[in-house]
Amino acid sequence: MKRSDKSSQVPGYLGPMFNAYPDSLGGILSNMVKFLLKHGFDDIFRSFYILPSIFNSDLDRGFSIIDYNLNDQFASHNDLEILKEKGMTLKLDLVVNHLSTQSEQFKDILQKGEESEFKDFFIDWNKFWKGYGSIIDKGYVQPDPEYIKDMFFRKQGLPLITVQTHNGNELHYWNTFYRQITEIQGSGKKYLGQIDLNINSQLVWKYYDETLRKLAGYGAGIIRLDAFAYTSKEPGNKNFFNEPATWDLLERIEILADKYELMLLPEIHSRYYEKTHEKLSSKGYLIYDFFLPGLILDALEKHENTYLTMWTLELIEKKIRTINMLGCHDGIPLLDLSGLLPEDRIRDLINVIVNRGGYVKDIHGTEKIYYQVNSTYFSALGEDYRKLLLARAIQVFMPGDPLIWYLDLFAGKNDYDAVKKAGPGGHKEINRTNLTLKQAKKGLNESIVSGQLSLLKFRNSFPVFVPDARIEIINTTMELFKIQWQIDSYKAILEADLKDYSFIINAFDNNDTLVYSFES
Repeated sequence: MKRSDKSSQVPGYLGPMFNAYPDSLGGILSNMVKFLLKHGFDDIFRSFYILPSIFNSDLDRGFSIIDYNLNDQFASHNDLEILKEKGMTLKLDLVVNHLSTQSEQFKDILQKGEESEFKDFFIDWNKFWKGYGSIIDKGYVQPDPEYIKDMFFRKQGLPLITVQTHNGNELHYWNTFYRQITEIQGSGKKYLGQIDLNINSQLVWKYYDETLRKLAGYGAGIIRLDAFAYTSKEPGNKNFFNEPATWDLLERIEILADKYELMLLPEIHSRYYEKTHEKLSSKGYLIYDFFLPGLILDALEKHENTYLTMWTLELIEKKIRTINMLGCHDGIPLLDLSGLLPEDRIRDLINVIVNRGGYVKDIHGTEKIYYQVNSTYFSALGEDYRKLLLARAIQVFMPGDPLIWYLDLFAGKNDYDAVKKAGPGGHKEINRTNLTLKQAKKGLNESIVSGQLSLLKFRNSFPVFVPDARIEIINTTMELFKIQWQIDSYKAILEADLKDYSFIINAFDNNDTLVYSFES
């Protein structure tokens, strides 16, 4: 099946998607699965995005993959079989750009050096930059300025890690993201880090193929491509979404994914004005709506609909297929809004969230730029239950499929103790509080939880939310956001007051009979 054929069938049919780590609720996946099914969540959510700590990993809460075997501390094959039997589509990650230093492939290099069959599996820094710079006294190539002046950096300094092989030789590897080197008394060093894969190696493509087959075997239907935009690299390029190399990468992965009937969801943060989201959509890919979280916050804080309406109309008119969200395992995106929301309003948004306890995440390069604010969505809203329920109602009515972060569902507040415990770089833990089963059961009795669940069940079951529906914005004042979905004679209408945060939803069947109503 061609990608364009496949993607046209996805939006509207994925339905609401639950999102959590395998230990987010009840400590292990089996407890969470039992809880969700016992309380009828299978009638509310059609799919489940389980974050990659379900696999063996060591850093970055799962995104530093050692291998794609299930982490038996958190999950079992039986858990996934139960979800499959209940008809829940699984969304799982393929981390395209890197693999852990603790992987068998990298450990083989440390043991055997140049004799390892995996010596070209990762990007050898000095081989990559040979002829484009000079080796300095630290043993690695310092690229000439003209080749790195446009390079996109995720952290300070050159993106490399230096390791020693078993015989004492030093090797230098490309390391875009996390790294950690620990001195171990009497036994040298322990390397933790995410080493970038060399996509010019046939062994890497064999690894991609084997991994996709394994994920499909777990019951995955959707594969989130994490950090794919960093994977294609070339001297002198910015090495973030290099064109046309990135498109070639995606097409090759698509060919592999099609063998296992997997839908790809490329994950990328980029500024709105760069139009990367449009490029991905035009090629038939489902995309993340990283614009919506900030736009809803802006609309509620400014009490007017201008930019939220502009984006909604763009989604409708350009038929951009999305998965949208409020909160997620990362922060609230801000970099993405540049060019869509005026810079002064983005800065206002940052100040509001930070004043409510959030942490700003920067990207380091030739200058610091904002990237995201780490906060729970509820705390970003000033811990106002009216705002959270309205934000969820707007999400339910937006084009695309709603992704629901488990902590948002339970109106989770900023977890400063978790940030402190995590130490430097632990800002993301502010929105990753694990809940006990007792806390979750108690939450079900709260009106903010039952209200959200009612909205999501409506979104999952009412027949108007399909790809062929006609979606209209019917705003009459700046303080009102009114949106209507219709197919045949079925209609669903949301009328939201952005000033007092009240809203009403009415839904009518083919006989014009009111079949669902929700008033806050």
